[in-house]
Amino acid sequence: MAGEETSDGSAMFVAEKWVDSVVSVKRHSKRVLNLRMVLDNGLLNVLTVYAPHSGKSKEEKESFWNEVFHLVSCVPQNKMVVLAGDMNGHVGSSNVGYDWTHGGFGYGATNADGSRILVFTDGLNLVICNTMFMKQKSKLVTYVAGSVKYTVDYIIVWQGDKANDRKVEVIPNEECVPKHKLWFITIKRGHKKFELRVCV
Repeated sequence: MAGEETSDGSAMFVAEKWVDSVVSVKRHSKRVLNLRMVLDNGLLNVLTVYAPHSGKSKEEKESFWNEVFHLVSCVPQNKMVVLAGDMNGHVGSSNVGYDWTHGGFGYGATNADGSRILVFTDGLNLVICNTMFMKQKSKLVTYVAGSVKYTVDYIIVWQGDKANDRKVEVIPNEECVPKHKLWFITIKRGHKKFELRVCV
């Protein structure tokens, strides 16, 4: 709306070499953006999200996750989906009870919003890619504010696609917006590799 300022949005940039592969871009809400593109004769669905932070109401958080649940569940599991963004939760380093969706290589302790992410991914047969690879701490942390360091930004895909994910890590010295680090996933699809860089 004109004259209204907000910081609760999600956006996406596409490298010039991939522009002709884009099929559609649709904003479902200020927090959820969906891009569909053709990658090696397959359809890739990229959802970028910005979840409500801990200070937001329970109702707003539930509305957001219900929206994302609906959008992801509408994508057939034989079509690739990448859910990426600032999910404002800490899934932690432990995968007890969630070893199907959490690889055991996360960072820090799990909080309530992180538990919500784990329940969400477990319920939709998804995997949190950030937790699948052993990395140095500097390549796990996505949010830095002074001495405060967290992982709140995640990349999530179908369980069946995790074998195509070759690398997920933070670029420690690249800050794309204040306090948030630039990070990326390398996806192998057929004979091509696709690098998705994320910053919310």
